[in-house]
Amino acid sequence: MTGLADWKIVLIDDEEDIRDVLTMALEDAGYEVHSAPDGQTGIRLCQTLSPQIVITDIRMPGIDGLQVLETLKQTDSDVEVIVVTAFGEMNLAIRALQLDASDFITKPISDEALHLALQRARQRYTSKKQLKDYTDLLEKEKAATSQQLLKSIGFQRNLIENSMDGILGCAEGDAVVIYNHSMEQLVGYSKAEVIHRMTLEQFIAPDEAARLKEALVSDRYGGKNRLFLFETYLQDKSGRKVPVQVSAAVLFANGQPSGRVCFFRDLREIRKLEREVADQARILHQDKMMSLGRLAASVVHEINNPLSGILNYLRLMIRIVNRGPLGEKHRAKFKKYLELVENETHRCSRIISSLLTFSRMSPPEFGPVQINELIDRCIILSRHKLELSSIELVTFIETDLPTVMGDFNQLQQCVINLIFNAVDAMPDGGTLTIDSHYHPDTKKVSIAVKDSGLGIAPDDLAHVFEPFFTTKKEGFGVGLGLPTVYGIVEHHNGVVDVSSRQGEGTVFTIQLPVTNVC
Repeated sequence: MTGLADWKIVLIDDEEDIRDVLTMALEDAGYEVHSAPDGQTGIRLCQTLSPQIVITDIRMPGIDGLQVLETLKQTDSDVEVIVVTAFGEMNLAIRALQLDASDFITKPISDEALHLALQRARQRYTSKKQLKDYTDLLEKEKAATSQQLLKSIGFQRNLIENSMDGILGCAEGDAVVIYNHSMEQLVGYSKAEVIHRMTLEQFIAPDEAARLKEALVSDRYGGKNRLFLFETYLQDKSGRKVPVQVSAAVLFANGQPSGRVCFFRDLREIRKLEREVADQARILHQDKMMSLGRLAASVVHEINNPLSGILNYLRLMIRIVNRGPLGEKHRAKFKKYLELVENETHRCSRIISSLLTFSRMSPPEFGPVQINELIDRCIILSRHKLELSSIELVTFIETDLPTVMGDFNQLQQCVINLIFNAVDAMPDGGTLTIDSHYHPDTKKVSIAVKDSGLGIAPDDLAHVFEPFFTTKKEGFGVGLGLPTVYGIVEHHNGVVDVSSRQGEGTVFTIQLPVTNVC
């Protein structure tokens, strides 16, 4: 299979515009492309067309990308699946790789990343198919000795050497007779040190050898005398543990075991990604703490005013009480003062409650979110900041907006970030407009944050959601605020876009699907 026209791709994504753009790019490259709007349709399409490669979005209504991956691998383990994730979803990408996905690419999808992932998928598919064909040939021929096994393998030397997975084959007695270049890179031993000199057990971490042998003879991991995607550790030449995913089979000749073949997939990159997931959680919290620091001074001033009023009214009431018994006139004043104290205390309580909710570091908890309450809390936290920056706040917010399903804390972080971006865009003051509406045609709620600043240059506009891209001066931002917004909104099955004209300001719009709308 040489020409790209021989490669059949099924593309699964619930967003029509993404399907159209990717289909055009893939067809221009020469692939045969078929698309599906959801996981169930995509699975049926794959069962009918038997594609070599599937590209699927992870987050979709109904059957998601991980379920698509698992279903396809159960029916056709040879199909290569590339998953598409959003920024901040490394945990899902890791899970996909553990389920034997070929690769993952992140949104927004670049042509370079797409075609590199496809190149890897083609190589994996070709290597696995040829290896499978060759293994079948070996079993049919029932090579009786390790010399016969070596002689047969010689015909496929280039295939084995070019495999992305480490391949290790053992003759009877576990002496290594096949050892490819990827294995050399994985454990650090050269062929001269290994072939006929070492056994399989010498590559397995000491505390893992017994577990691996037990798994291979059991039927829990792909069938008796077979392993499929079993995770363990190799031990490299320097004694370090190397996390791997192994698929293996016992070879038979004349009904008797004659050797083993193992395929090792390096998991160090996956482990690195797992650490990055934890790092991303810290980055999200650090971004929130930076916003919290910017809020602190203005919130202190915002609370100080009602506290001063409360203190003055309490002092006044104490002076009145000290003068003697209360007359009817003083009782009326007391009632009025107590109502004022209650209102101002409630105002302080709302500010503190909003601040504590925003600052809390907690795992995402999805539930119904009232958009009106969300925007109200964001305004409570940022109102005084806007006043100090000479920025007028204008709102156009529909009453009784439908609820969305999401994490209140994360969505609040998004809106606060957009408000702060707008403040930074108006260093000499201006107007900040928050606009929120329900759109019955799309069943989505939109939240738009518009500033009257200088706008964003056209060359910069396409990069504003990229991590660490910033147009701010050094010390005024590290370029994580907008990528954080993008990742959170994608995680909520929503979209965020930006429009700007230099000299006329910028508007960021978040669109979120509503819940329980017929």
